Amino acid sequence: MISSDNLQAFVLAAQLGSFSAAARHMKKAQSAVSTAIANLEIDTGLQLFDRSTRSPTLTEAGRSLLPYAEGILLGNRELLAKASSMAEDVEDSLCLAIEHGINLPPILDVLLRFSEEFPSVSLEILTTGPNETAALLKEGRADLGLMTELEVYPAGFQFRGIGHSTLVPVCAKSHPLSKLDRVAHRDLRQHRQLVLKSRSRETIKQIGEVKSAAVWHADSPDLIADLVLRGLGWAEVPMSSVRRLIASKDIVRIKYAFQQIDDLTGIDFVWTEQHALGQAGRWIQEQLLQTPQDKWLG
Repeated sequence: MISSDNLQAFVLAAQLGSFSAAARHMKKAQSAVSTAIANLEIDTGLQLFDRSTRSPTLTEAGRSLLPYAEGILLGNRELLAKASSMAEDVEDSLCLAIEHGINLPPILDVLLRFSEEFPSVSLEILTTGPNETAALLKEGRADLGLMTELEVYPAGFQFRGIGHSTLVPVCAKSHPLSKLDRVAHRDLRQHRQLVLKSRSRETIKQIGEVKSAAVWHADSPDLIADLVLRGLGWAEVPMSSVRRLIASKDIVRIKYAFQQIDDLTGIDFVWTEQHALGQAGRWIQEQLLQTPQDKWLG
């Protein structure tokens, strides 16, 4: 079996350009590095360095084998890091479900730091419609979730409120409602409303209040934004889904006569008792809880 010390001596000598530099890096005598490389040459049956010059240079065989040696050493480091994480109660992998419409930048900031804090943890990210996060957690498909709050969670669920998202009423710039300075309930009832709704038949959930007699449903705020853009109705959707369309004036924000402040909906971080959080999951929870409330508003 090839020694990892011999491989390290070979890789360092190739990367640093000399046996002496490799020896200093490994805190060993130069003779020990020379012996390690000679032993590797015996094991492989190939000459890895040309020693006829003052500074040894890689042979063609050495250049060919170098990437493989580097890969083996990297694999060894990853194996030890993974074993250390498992021994320290760090999950091997996590699946995070994020509901459409939740403002992503604060989550991405947390995940950037997560990648540095837990480089050996595999992460899968799923995007979901209303209440689908709860369904994925219930069936064990996801370990953690970010979703709009429920009044009552199924048995076995745990949650922490982390902030709120802003629901804004919008319509196309050509829509009749866009011509009104202030929109009353009677005005809304005259036009089709596009409503965010879960696809689940088991537990139906919708985002926002139905205010019109004519309603279309969709499970994605992005799809609803496209329908609004084409004049197919007005909608109340998370600000993060329509901010760019409002800024570009492709759609307009409706001004309610009966409401002076933004409608807010709570955002919860959710997990289940069937999956106890390890260090990585608890770290994500802590970081999300520490995120300033205004960052979630989108």
